[in-house]
Amino acid sequence: MPKNAGQRSGKSPAIDTSRGEFVHGWLRDAIRNGLFQPGSRIREADVALKLGVSRTPVREAFRRLQADELLVLTPWRGAQVAELNQAQVIELYAMRRVLEGTAAALAAEHANAEEIDLLFRLLEQDKAIKDESARHAEINRQFHQTLYGAAHNRYLLKALNALTDSLALLKSTTYEVPGRAMVARDEHVLIANAIKKRDSAAAEKTTRAHIQSAERARIKLLFG
Repeated sequence: MPKNAGQRSGKSPAIDTSRGEFVHGWLRDAIRNGLFQPGSRIREADVALKLGVSRTPVREAFRRLQADELLVLTPWRGAQVAELNQAQVIELYAMRRVLEGTAAALAAEHANAEEIDLLFRLLEQDKAIKDESARHAEINRQFHQTLYGAAHNRYLLKALNALTDSLALLKSTTYEVPGRAMVARDEHVLIANAIKKRDSAAAEKTTRAHIQSAERARIKLLFG
């Protein structure tokens, strides 16, 4: 690249990188939070206009999200939020059983008193909710995020966060399945109690069973 290329464009590569990181983070969070639903199109020009950036960092963010399998880029439709088929959902939950089971086992060893207290406070909040699937789902997310952090393993946390991105590609929430909220809460109680007792084996076993139960609810919800 010519030495004066950055001067001609009026911006440095560092600025381009910073903007690309910003756009990537914004789009990833938007997909996680359901602003862009699985299967929906995302227009490059619309994102650039909304965020006040050129199309270059948006294009770079699209490529990164495609590499993460969160976006599908096609010549005829442009960028589209990825959708998971049944085989992919089964693979995703297989990884959840392994990673979250490991997180629970480590949490039983390393969780501090504040983290354990938070798990039980979230259970109390969930118990007080009456038939609000979105609120149940939010507390469920907080419970699992607390569990991830309580493992105190940065590499496992990184893997679990990547898995969370893929979970965002699943439409709706399993709490829409009748009776799921009560079943999930009972399963969460078993997990929290095992962690409080510092029983790593029980924490891992109950968490794996919980994820398997969630998988059955998800398959029923998505594929009948």
